[in-house]
Amino acid sequence: MTDIKVVAVNKRARHEYHVLETFEAGIALNGSEVKSMRTGGVNIKESFAKIENAEIFIHSMHINPYEQASSFNHDPLRIRKLLLHKQEIKHLIEQTSQKGLTLVPLQIYFKGGRAKIEIALAKGKKLYDKRDAIKKKVISRETEKALKQHQKRI
Repeated sequence: MTDIKVVAVNKRARHEYHVLETFEAGIALNGSEVKSMRTGGVNIKESFAKIENAEIFIHSMHINPYEQASSFNHDPLRIRKLLLHKQEIKHLIEQTSQKGLTLVPLQIYFKGGRAKIEIALAKGKKLYDKRDAIKKKVISRETEKALKQHQKRI
């Protein structure tokens, strides 16, 4: 059984997009980046994945510089390569060529000591879709609350 330690979650991604498929990818990192990620110094809220020359790269993922690395530190916003199987990359190229589909990072975690990122093939939500999602959340919360109160009376 592999131990999974979640480092960062992009909560906004599920609010902004309809997630169609998810993929697990490795990330090509420097040593100081891995150490900084282990301390939780990573932010993926503004990041996105892009396909360039049949390879997938993640842009705008901020990894804080590691304090003890001194002169060997990395650029916090550098473009990082994602490691996927060739078949998965071909599938993603086909899908993202369709109008409105994009690649969005959902979470970063360590699995078996290796840094992994979960990316999603997603379609952007319209404003009314977001409102519907909020309404459904509110209704489900209210029904759960009513059920709890009803169970307490019994």
